[in-house]
Amino acid sequence: MKKISDRTVIHVITATGIASVATQLVTIRELLAQFQGNEFVIALILFNWLILGGAGTLLSRIFTGHSRLATPEKLAWISFTLLCLSVFQVMAIRELRDVFFAQGASVGFYPTLVYCFCTIAPYSLVIGFVLPYSLFVIRNIIPSCPGARVYIADNIGDIAGGALFSFLLVHLTTPFQSLLLAGLPLLITACLLFPSETRCRPKPVLGAGLTLAVLLSGVLLEYRTLAPLQGKLAFYRESCYGRIEVHQDREQFTLFLEGKPVYSNNNPALAEETIHYTMAQTEQTRHILLISAHSGIMKELEKYSPDKIDYLEIDPDVTSALFRFGLLKKINGLHIINQDGRAWLMNSKNVYDAIIVSLPEPETFQLNRFFTDRFFKLAKQRLSPGGVLGFSVKGFENYLPEPQRQKISSLFNTAAESFRHIIMLPGGNIFFLCSDTLITADIPARLNEKKIQTNYISSFYYGNVTTERIASLNELVDRDQPINQDLSPSLIRLMFSQWFLKFSSSPAGFAAILVVIFLIYLLRITKEEFVLFSTGCMNMGAEILVIFAFQIFFGYIYLQIGLIITIFLAGLLPGAWLGETFIQKKRGTLVITDIMLIIVTGFFIAAVYSFGDRLPVFFYLFTGFLFSIACGCQFPVALHLSGDSDNAAVRMFSADLVGAAFGTIAASLVLIPFVGIIWTAVILLCLKIISLLVIILGYGK
Repeated sequence: MKKISDRTVIHVITATGIASVATQLVTIRELLAQFQGNEFVIALILFNWLILGGAGTLLSRIFTGHSRLATPEKLAWISFTLLCLSVFQVMAIRELRDVFFAQGASVGFYPTLVYCFCTIAPYSLVIGFVLPYSLFVIRNIIPSCPGARVYIADNIGDIAGGALFSFLLVHLTTPFQSLLLAGLPLLITACLLFPSETRCRPKPVLGAGLTLAVLLSGVLLEYRTLAPLQGKLAFYRESCYGRIEVHQDREQFTLFLEGKPVYSNNNPALAEETIHYTMAQTEQTRHILLISAHSGIMKELEKYSPDKIDYLEIDPDVTSALFRFGLLKKINGLHIINQDGRAWLMNSKNVYDAIIVSLPEPETFQLNRFFTDRFFKLAKQRLSPGGVLGFSVKGFENYLPEPQRQKISSLFNTAAESFRHIIMLPGGNIFFLCSDTLITADIPARLNEKKIQTNYISSFYYGNVTTERIASLNELVDRDQPINQDLSPSLIRLMFSQWFLKFSSSPAGFAAILVVIFLIYLLRITKEEFVLFSTGCMNMGAEILVIFAFQIFFGYIYLQIGLIITIFLAGLLPGAWLGETFIQKKRGTLVITDIMLIIVTGFFIAAVYSFGDRLPVFFYLFTGFLFSIACGCQFPVALHLSGDSDNAAVRMFSADLVGAAFGTIAASLVLIPFVGIIWTAVILLCLKIISLLVIILGYGK
């Protein structure tokens, strides 16, 4: 029987990297769509993925027992299982959401954490298991094979998978099509792990055939897994910017973005409030800017006969669906601009008589960026004298909860930094009207002057928006509440607290458990493991920093999440090669790379603090690449220092994954919401200073 070569196993490892990264990115986008685009879900996915991957790495040693038990044939069957699990994972995410949670209901932190954990656990455990197992298989062929060779092969696959998804699959395919195309290299190379004389026997053929059938079944069932419980799916598209669905229930059409209903043809009152509250204040209506829209607002805006309307919607597929299903009306002077709202305000020289922001609550970093001091300053610069900015957040009936009061206070104080006059109109939504000229709350009187006819406002305004309610709302404003800034998003912190308050829970228990677990872990690891723990923490913490900073300043992470993750993976490969090249200089290499990480972090802090949204996309990608080069360089060096045995390799892989998990959860759920981008980077910098001291003091001269 001809022996399988080590090169064949390396090809399987590379193909596994391609399939696993594509699966991870599909999973992130899938869960973002299920949980309404909440960026905290990204952190929960990455945290669970890394923790489960670390557990799978340790299990590989426990279940294998001895490396001689690892065979190419077993690795082939594990690869088949992995490909099938990728399809089952996405199906489970889609199908079980409405089984465990009420349809359309918001979900608390702990249920979201558990749901992410349970749905990705099987795949994540196996993907953590397969990398060290592959090393054991290779060492049965070549006993002296260095662990870094497997690490580098896996990195090559990860980079290829990330690039394939980011530059091709995300633009051209649906999620299950992506899993099929990214999984084919692994399916083919896994078949080559069987000896040539046994490949055509029933078991290998049946295993490969069933795996291909499972991958194809996902493609065939794509639309069925998205069908709503009520009505029918009238339209579905995986846009670069998010999932778009239009549900039809009799005569009503509702457009969903990321699983959240945002446009419906059954809410005329909101359309009237959004347009007329702002437009009633203007003396001129020549040039209007709409940042996003609500169904029906074009019809209301048409009553003012503006000369030109710039309507900003970043996703062309969204605007196409809105007009196709009659959720928006094309009117004279309408100019559709498929560009980010903040980017347009920064680069355009247009001056507007009114800017109307029709966006949901600032529950995510993507939305929060339209409610910060920087945005209000941009809006003011683009308003004509006497121009008005209008926006809204969720209102209240009788009782205003404390987190919501703080949110409204922060918004008021932030807008007051730019505008001299602000009024808030209470109701189902609280509308903010901001201008440097006097504003009136008597909207019906102003509309009468302009001879504008309305249904809801003319009939119900005086009964709902009374002088007493306006005065009461203004009295609730806390003038000491901090303003909302890009780099210190106080609204995100408040919305995060409100998330827990809504479900009568607290993050304290989760944080306490994690701290205890990680402290116990740190007390049991070696110096080399601590260096890799801090490196993994630094690398993933920096990745989260870049993801969130990118979302804050550019606002389309759904498109770029794959590219950012790919860039961080891409730097690991040259880093690992450099580590192998300078592996004999052990201590010196670790010292230099730690110093490099400290310098890059300091550079990131200075640049973001000084220039913010004036930095190009390239800056964030290049910084991420530098981070990952330094981190990748440390793995082979630390592995060599620890002896590079099978047991050492498992422990090093595990330390890297556990550190990455800690960096993910600490940066995203604790540090960034509560101390902001800059101080989070400072804390990561301090962690690497500690690592540098451990290297210098722990290894002497």
